[in-house]
Amino acid sequence: MTVITNFDLKKREKQIKYERSILRDISIKDLKEKVARCFGSSNLTSSMIMTSGIEEACYDVAIEAFLLGANFSKFNMYGESEQEVKQRCINEDRHLKDTLFHFLLYWGSKESSKNESLLYLCEQFVDEWWNEGFEKANKRRKLKLH
Repeated sequence: MTVITNFDLKKREKQIKYERSILRDISIKDLKEKVARCFGSSNLTSSMIMTSGIEEACYDVAIEAFLLGANFSKFNMYGESEQEVKQRCINEDRHLKDTLFHFLLYWGSKESSKNESLLYLCEQFVDEWWNEGFEKANKRRKLKLH
């Protein structure tokens, strides 16, 4: 008898295992502090960031950006610079930034829809988490914890 293997299923299982191992490097305290620091200090978002739904959306985007940076960090091992790696995932990165921006626009105040600094806050937030995922995955790879 032959064993039939579904490679898509195996690939997905391997990806989930990797994501679980890399997510151990994020603390909930760190997530909360960075969301409060990035969005709580702005006049545009300080009033709405106290809503738990908006805060959880920021957590979701932060985790996705972290995983995106971690998953694409493998190309750094093959000699690509951080900027070249960032160009590889430019579409996914832009999607995360736009998603967070439109979510905050929808639930935000009227002043936030007129000000483009909210877009810059979202871009800075996603970039910060992407860079952190990139660096943590590189450290894990160098320590052979992958």
